[in-house]
Amino acid sequence: MHFPYKRLAIASAATALLCVFSQAQAQTWPTKTVRFIVPFSPGGANDLMARAAAEGAGKVLGQTVIVENRGGAGGSLGADIVAKSTPDGYTFLISAAGVISNSMIKKSLPFKDDDLVPVVMIGVAPSVIVVPKSAPYNNLLEFVEASKKGQGFNFATAGTGSTPHFVAEILNVKYGAKLQPVPYKSGSESTTAVLSKQVEGTSEASIIALPHIRGDGRFKPLATTWTQRISAYPQLSTAVEQGFPDLQIAHWAGLHAPRGTPPEIMDKLAAAVDKAMHDQANMDKLSRLGIEPVGGTRQEFVAFVDAERKRLGEIVKAAQMKEE
Repeated sequence: MHFPYKRLAIASAATALLCVFSQAQAQTWPTKTVRFIVPFSPGGANDLMARAAAEGAGKVLGQTVIVENRGGAGGSLGADIVAKSTPDGYTFLISAAGVISNSMIKKSLPFKDDDLVPVVMIGVAPSVIVVPKSAPYNNLLEFVEASKKGQGFNFATAGTGSTPHFVAEILNVKYGAKLQPVPYKSGSESTTAVLSKQVEGTSEASIIALPHIRGDGRFKPLATTWTQRISAYPQLSTAVEQGFPDLQIAHWAGLHAPRGTPPEIMDKLAAAVDKAMHDQANMDKLSRLGIEPVGGTRQEFVAFVDAERKRLGEIVKAAQMKEE
C-alpha cells in the first residue's frame, strides 16, 4: 500500500536533486570554450551576426566563444549537428528562418523541430526588394501591378523556403502578384541574376543589397520588408508604409540549443547576447552594415519563433511550397 508513495517520494527527490545540479552547473558555466555553429558559409548576414554575438557574449561571460561554419542542405546539416550534440551548454546553433520553415517544406529532416530550443534573438538584416537600375518601377506597388500583366515576372531566390522565396509568395498570395520564384544556390547568385537582367527582381539581405544601392548604384531598391526602416539607409520606405501590411520578413539570426540544455544556462547566454547587442560599439558596427541588433530575453524569442511558425506555415500551405 505504501510502495507507490515511496516511489513518488523517490522520484520527487530525484527531480529536486537534478534541479539543484542544473542550477549549480549554470552558476559555474561556462568553464570551457563555447561553440556557435553557423549552418551557412562565411561572409553572409547570418555569419556576421554570429561573430558579433560570439565576440560580445564571450566578453560578458569571460570565456572564449568560437564560430564554426558547417554549411549544407539549406542549413539542415549544421542544425542536425547541434540537435544531436550533448545538451551541456557548450554547443549552440546560429539559427535562421529555415529552422522554422524547413520541416514544413522538406520531405524529411534528420531531426525534429522540438530537438532545438529557442534561446535568444541576435539581430536582423532587413530584406530589400531590388530590381535593375534601369527598371521602370520606382516603388513596390508599381512592380507588383506590372507583374500582373502577361506572363508575370521571374523572381530570384536563394532556394525553396529562403527569405526571398517567402517574399515572392507573400506578394503572390496576399496581393495577387504574378512572381515566379527562380531558385539559385545562394544569395550572391540571385544577386548576379538581377544585375545581369536574367530575372526581373529579387529580395536580398540589406548587408548584400546596400553595396549595390549606395556603392555601384546598379540596384534600384523598391522597399524594405522589415517592420522599420533600415538605420543605414533610412530614405527607403518599408513595404508596410507602401500599403503591404502582410509583407514583414527579414533575414534574422538567433541562437537555438539542443533540447535538454539547462534553462538556467540558456537564460545566462540570452542575457549575455542581449548585453552584447546593446553595446554601443557593436550597435554602431552592425548598423553601418545594414544589420539591426536586437537581443532580448529567451521568452521574447520563443514568442517570436512561435508566431513565425504559424505565420509562415499559412504561406507554405497557401502557396503549396515544396522542396524541389
